[in-house]
Amino acid sequence: MDIDRLIDELIEREGGFINHPADRGGPTRWGVTEATARAAGYRGAMQDYPRAAAGSLYCARYWLAPRFDAVATRAPALAAELFDTGVNMGPAVAAGFLQRALTALNRTGRDYPDLAVDGRIGPQTLAALDRFLALREPGGETVLLKAVEAMQGERYLRLAERRPANEAFLYGWLANRLGNH
Repeated sequence: MDIDRLIDELIEREGGFINHPADRGGPTRWGVTEATARAAGYRGAMQDYPRAAAGSLYCARYWLAPRFDAVATRAPALAAELFDTGVNMGPAVAAGFLQRALTALNRTGRDYPDLAVDGRIGPQTLAALDRFLALREPGGETVLLKAVEAMQGERYLRLAERRPANEAFLYGWLANRLGNH
């Protein structure tokens, strides 16, 4: 799994400087919100936020810290989706989606114990993933990928229902999934 390629693809999708009026995150550059950039120590104008800083932040905060790199050694396509979901919804949300899917698919605890949905990829989550993949291959990774995507879509839909201005983001996410930009 090439994290640099994933970051390049993410930055390409997110675009340069954007200040969308419906985005509660405010101004972004390379998909990084101003609040996130400031929390990482950036003090300049968001229009000038360096691409290299965005890449470093994505790798550290959205790949290594949530341990999606450990998932990548087992299920690279799933790890790529967790990374993308983590950037858009937070790494804990993405990890929680994986934990929920693994628990829902453990055949009522016969394959491995239910997981606490704590939003952290640790030894128990990785052991459950290993066991799931061993028992459900071929196709196990694809099933988990679809489950995570379904939860992500449901969350975007719920956000758009609660705040109609979010419809623009729901449409964009769905268009991206369907390959219609």
